Amino acid sequence: MPQHQYELAGLTVLHMTQPVDGGVARVVLDLVRAQVRAGARVVVASPPGPAGRPGAPVPLARAVTEAGAEAVRWPARRSPGPGLAREVADAARVLRATRPDLLHLHSAKAGLAGRLAARGRVPTVFQPHAWSFEAATGPLAATAVRWERYAARWADRVLCVSEAERACGERQRVPGRWAVVPNGVDTDRFGPAADRASVRATLPALSLLLPGAPLVVCVGRLCPQKGQDLLLRAWPRVTARLPGARLALVGEGPDRRRLLLDAPPGVILAGAAADPRPWYQAADLVVQPSRWEGMALAPLEAMACGRAVVLTDVAGARESLPPGDTEQCVVPVEDPRALADALLRLLTDPGLRGAVASRALGHVRARHEVRRTTADIAVLYRDLLALPRPRPAERAVR
Repeated sequence: MPQHQYELAGLTVLHMTQPVDGGVARVVLDLVRAQVRAGARVVVASPPGPAGRPGAPVPLARAVTEAGAEAVRWPARRSPGPGLAREVADAARVLRATRPDLLHLHSAKAGLAGRLAARGRVPTVFQPHAWSFEAATGPLAATAVRWERYAARWADRVLCVSEAERACGERQRVPGRWAVVPNGVDTDRFGPAADRASVRATLPALSLLLPGAPLVVCVGRLCPQKGQDLLLRAWPRVTARLPGARLALVGEGPDRRRLLLDAPPGVILAGAAADPRPWYQAADLVVQPSRWEGMALAPLEAMACGRAVVLTDVAGARESLPPGDTEQCVVPVEDPRALADALLRLLTDPGLRGAVASRALGHVRARHEVRRTTADIAVLYRDLLALPRPRPAERAVR
């Protein structure tokens, strides 16, 4: 174990997160596992999450306790609203009970309630996982920008998962004390399958898929951010050229009913998956048509499984890929035609697709291994805790 990992021993780290599924939850769980192994006392405050369904991922609270951490209840909704005062009060209660050496806030709601509750009294890392103002429109977006500028005084580090995410914050004049640590994936767990046909046979949703039929997979929460509606608009152009092709949307979310009603022929709504790995391994191609991101985790997982990916040009997309493959694999946001053309280019050229997939696999193993990510965050913690603590009146960002 690296020396900086030993230096977490005996520390209490409190993670707060509102998302309890998807990429944010997987990032939190990876950090929890690494920090518990390093000897830290790790506490995760989060909403309880939905009741478990057959085939659904293990709830975050249960997963962190199985990893050796403590899970505490922090009831919070994704969106700001009249419950914010109670969410801040509950966050303050968790802080008093936990008495952490370091507070790590994940995503917008924890960043809002957690910073209001702590107000700089605890060394604080805020990790946006994509900026709140990118998800908002009109007056709400302007309000979110003003909040991020003001609340930066209560974050000792603003931790971004890509240089593009950091640059987005700087363009909005968020005065952060910046750190950038790219997302990582467990390449021991996510890896290529020996036999794609055998993997497909384990997925009941693919029981009617014809042998050799092209399969495109999109893994993510069914919501406007992830852009599955754009993918559905692109899909008829794909099937006009490849009638047997199938598109699997893997995930659940508020847009499920609308996507089901709008789905053209050849689309499978597969529901939530306890483990997305077989879906990546079964795919010929993986797509992430997001409207905004920090650095999406699903494409990295797919690349670790030896799959080529097509991404929209959001924060982190270009940094996720080998530098020479952005022309093949990155398309403009909100452009279904360009998305369809990129899918067709890779689906109809097996040699190109195989070369892109091979480069993607090597790139993830070299640059996005989760042990590297968690080690870099441990160094960030160490350096932060070594700094002298300013008095509250001195904490405005200069």
